[in-house]
Amino acid sequence: MDEEREALLRHYREMRSALLAAIEGLSDAELTEPSVDGWAVKDHLAHLATWDALRGAEVERISSEHASAWQASEEQVGAFNALSYELQRGLSLAQVRWELTTTHERLLAAIAEASERGLEAAHYSEAALRSTHEAQHTGWLVSWRSRRGV
Repeated sequence: MDEEREALLRHYREMRSALLAAIEGLSDAELTEPSVDGWAVKDHLAHLATWDALRGAEVERISSEHASAWQASEEQVGAFNALSYELQRGLSLAQVRWELTTTHERLLAAIAEASERGLEAAHYSEAALRSTHEAQHTGWLVSWRSRRGV
């Protein structure tokens, strides 16, 4: 289980490193301009922070012998993401940066402290234990930067 824990921690650290590299050097104006398919880079970061918070809570919940709280349909996840976007788009860039850092640290801490059960992927649903969600957003941001030449 320690190998799985270390692999999972490495997975999340590497995805975060790639995300931060994808936004490195962008100005505050570029980070807050809603030009990535209607969202700002900041909105993508807030969205990822929300899912880190959910995933971290799932790890804690499942490690405590409880069931996943995220048994959601694709439609429900879409509605949740839309609502989260609406609620968070007014957050300052400084707060979104804080959210991104803080929720990621909490996710890593939850994984580091997870029970064996908490590291078993079969117990997870929508907030999957090993997710590539962040890598997907990173790809979109890299593509957006390439199209814009920034």
